[in-house]
Amino acid sequence: MEGAKSADLEIPKCGDALDPFSAASKDGTFRVAINSYILLIKERIKFLSAPKEDKGLDASALKQRVIYELALDSEARRLVLSDGADARAKEEALKGLASDVLDREGFVVGDREEFLNEVVKDSLGLGPLEDFVADPDVTEIMVIGVDHVYIEKGGRLIKTSARFADERHLRNVIDKIVSPIGRRVDESSPIVDARLPSGERVHIVVPPVALDGAVITIRKFRKDMLSIDDLIAASSLSREMASFLEVCVRQRKNILVAGGTASGKTTLLNILSSFIPAGERIVTIEDSAELNLAKPHVVRLEARAPNVEGEGEISIRDLVRASLRMRPDRIIVGECRGAETLDMLQAMNTGHEGSMTTVHANSSRDALGRLATLSLFAGFDIPLRAVREQIAAAIDVIVFLRRERDGTRRIVDISEVTGMEGEVITMQPLYSFEKGRFVAQFVPTFQGVLE
Repeated sequence: MEGAKSADLEIPKCGDALDPFSAASKDGTFRVAINSYILLIKERIKFLSAPKEDKGLDASALKQRVIYELALDSEARRLVLSDGADARAKEEALKGLASDVLDREGFVVGDREEFLNEVVKDSLGLGPLEDFVADPDVTEIMVIGVDHVYIEKGGRLIKTSARFADERHLRNVIDKIVSPIGRRVDESSPIVDARLPSGERVHIVVPPVALDGAVITIRKFRKDMLSIDDLIAASSLSREMASFLEVCVRQRKNILVAGGTASGKTTLLNILSSFIPAGERIVTIEDSAELNLAKPHVVRLEARAPNVEGEGEISIRDLVRASLRMRPDRIIVGECRGAETLDMLQAMNTGHEGSMTTVHANSSRDALGRLATLSLFAGFDIPLRAVREQIAAAIDVIVFLRRERDGTRRIVDISEVTGMEGEVITMQPLYSFEKGRFVAQFVPTFQGVLE
């Protein structure tokens, strides 16, 4: 660009070039972006000196201009790229530098404090999503394109007034999510799973697969661990059911937690894990780390997606097999969704009693069918009856959760797997939720062991 004429250069609109503060810019790309903007701003010094009304910058473009001005400031770059610094102090320092830019360049904004907060959010965080990520009452954040941001709060979906400045602004936020973990998302790889530094699970789909613009779904998890008493207080189960599940865990019964999306399966799995005695070695295996076991001896394993060349994938099945060589007392798989189901069943049948997992299903009976179907994904020529026998021998108790229309998550069925009759896995209900109350049904066949 050296020797370029000012007439050949145009002021970039919001996001026309790489965001110099994105995580992807921490390498040489950052320097390229900075050098380009140094030259651009030098060439357009007359533009920057003109009265505000002649500069033709709308609010979003002005915000982006201030961000790029900060990118030229060595102190601002140090603040943005520094790790381990106090977040609040970093925000205040960056806000002060942004305010200096407004004063120096003669930019006038309506609400200065709100404008500076927006600049800081875009520089350090996830822009219009930052407040929702910080709100402990928000459990899910859903973005559809530039204009539609929904949240789940108190079990209800709410459409917010938040929006992105334009498509590039949205893509810059996506880059900040995926770049720190070495992922990429583009037309050639339009679907990606990621995790924020604070632990929230993120799923992203971009065009051409997403027809109405990029889609972001952020699943948040409570920072404070719920207890079984919290579930009882929320009418998610009765105290008698809670006591029964606690004894099942302590007596090393294999438990399958089933339910629909966002029904509370992972939350319940965390709570059940709290009943495991402290002296046991636990191995957790997840596609995206969500479990948070407050136990002294836990080995946490997380699957890895393939890289851009399609290599380096570590599947849940690989991890289940690896865990068997780690001398686990119990294995907890966050969710069975494929061929690893067969390996999990075999682990439960070969000395790893007290293990737990979850599966998506519409009922306790459907959960058994799902396990059988998923086991066949392993690719072995195993008769369906043999698979069902494995399931009947491996699973002791099924806990089924349902998300009610008012957003309440509730255990509506606890059943015992009792064996096989012909080709059918037999079950008996132990507890159910009927007509607004919890009902005890049958006594488990292993009642003597529990006592």
